[in-house]
Amino acid sequence: MRYPMFVLVASILTLHAGSGTRPIGAAEKALLPSWTAGPTRSAIIEFVEAVTREGGPDYVPPAERIATFDNDGTLWVEYPIYTQLLFAVDRVKELASQHPEWKSQQPFKAVLEGDRKAVAATGMKGLMEIVVATHSGMSEEAFAAQAGEWLRTKRHPRFQRPFAECVYQPMIELLSYLRENEFSTYIVSGGGVSFMRPITQTAYGIPPEQVVGSRVATEYQVKDGKGMVVRLPKIDFIDDKAGKPVGIQTLIGRRPILACGNSDGDFEMLEYTTTGNGRCLGILIHHTDGDREFAYDRESHVGKLSRGLDQAATRGWVIADMKRDWKRIFAEKSRKVLQ
Repeated sequence: MRYPMFVLVASILTLHAGSGTRPIGAAEKALLPSWTAGPTRSAIIEFVEAVTREGGPDYVPPAERIATFDNDGTLWVEYPIYTQLLFAVDRVKELASQHPEWKSQQPFKAVLEGDRKAVAATGMKGLMEIVVATHSGMSEEAFAAQAGEWLRTKRHPRFQRPFAECVYQPMIELLSYLRENEFSTYIVSGGGVSFMRPITQTAYGIPPEQVVGSRVATEYQVKDGKGMVVRLPKIDFIDDKAGKPVGIQTLIGRRPILACGNSDGDFEMLEYTTTGNGRCLGILIHHTDGDREFAYDRESHVGKLSRGLDQAATRGWVIADMKRDWKRIFAEKSRKVLQ
C-alpha cells in the first residue's frame, strides 16, 4: 500500500525537527549540489536512503528500482514551444515548396506564417500531424542523424546555447544520484522516441533502449541490398497522458517506484507509480522562475500544470519549485556540444 499524505508529512517533519532543519553532514552536502537544502531535496534523499537500506521496512531490490522521467519541461527546456515542434517547424519550411496545400491547411499554415502560439496551441496532436508529414519516408538511421545534427547546432532563442545543452543541471544530478544507488533510469515522454534517442546517452546518461516515447509506424525494407527500418506516414503510438503507463508496461515491464514530470500530461504516470505496492515517490517540477528560465503552469499553452498542482498534496507528491529548490538551471558553463 502506498504512503498516505500524513506519513510523508511526518517524515519531512522528522527530518526538519528542532530548529527547523536537520543537521546536514558533509557526505549529504555533496549530494545533489545544485538543489537548495530544504524539504524537497531532503524528501528525495530520505526516499532513496529508505528504499536502498537493506533490512529496512521499505527496502526495494535493485532490479525493481525503476525511475521514469518525462523529458520536455522535466529534463530539458520546453518553453516557449516544444523542442521537437521547433525541429518540425524547420522541416515544414524546408519541404513547403513541395506542398502548396500547406498554405491553407493547419497546422502547416500557422507554421509558414510564423504564428508560434497557434502552432503550440495544436499541442501533441498538431505535433504528430507535422511529424507524419515531415518525418517519414526515410530510414531510422537517416532520421536520427538529421535530428541529432539539429539538436547539436540549433540554438534556443533565449539562452543561445544548442538545444542539446538546454538540459537542467539539477536533473542531471538527480539521474546520476539514482544510478549510483542502483536505480534504472528511463525517459517516458510524449515526444518522439527517435527524436530523443540521438542525444540521451550523452546528455542524460540514459541509453537509447531506455527511452520510451511517441512513435510513427515503421517497417523493414531492403534497399540496394541493405536492410533498414523505414519510417511510415502513420502514427503508431502517442506516449502521453494515459498512454504513459501503457508505454511503461509494454516497454519496461515493471511499475516504477519513482516518477518525475512537470505537467498534467504526466499525471497518469505519477498516479500509476504511486498507487502500486510499497514505497514510492512522485515529483512534479514547477516552473516558477521567470528570471532564470520561464514561469508557467495553469494557463500555459505548453506544459500546462493544473490538475497536478491541485492534487499533489493529497496524493503525497513532492513539488520541486524551480525558483526555490534549484540553485542553478543549467550547467554554469556551456556543455560540450554532443558528438
